[in-house]
Amino acid sequence: MSVDNIFGIASSALNAQLTRMNATASNLANAGTVAGSEKDAFRAKRPVFKALVDAEMSKPGAAYVGGVKIDRITDDATPPRRVSDPRNPLADELGYVYQSNVSEVTEMVEMMAAARSYQNNVEVINTARQLMMRTLDITKA
Repeated sequence: MSVDNIFGIASSALNAQLTRMNATASNLANAGTVAGSEKDAFRAKRPVFKALVDAEMSKPGAAYVGGVKIDRITDDATPPRRVSDPRNPLADELGYVYQSNVSEVTEMVEMMAAARSYQNNVEVINTARQLMMRTLDITKA
């Protein structure tokens, strides 16, 4: 495995975790939203990652076997909460509004896990860079 592969794989992981953090931030921003119907209620977004396990799966933008790519972003299947709020202008004919299915606790755990994974991949890049620098120092002597 070349050094270029190490940087490519780690950078694909950084991109994936950044997408995960962005989705979590969007979910938290929409946690308090309500809608007039279950269909219109905000649903938490979840990125789905796919490992690049062979050369056929990679492409020029993500050419590193062993890396990761974002396959798609899906909606969380948890149903939205129905709350009685007849004074809300968005309430349906029975006086109910539908809150988003975002759980702030779940989103904070997601954010912490994404941040930890991001930090780990930054550390991979830093370690590879340090090893390259040490190799150059050895060749100078």
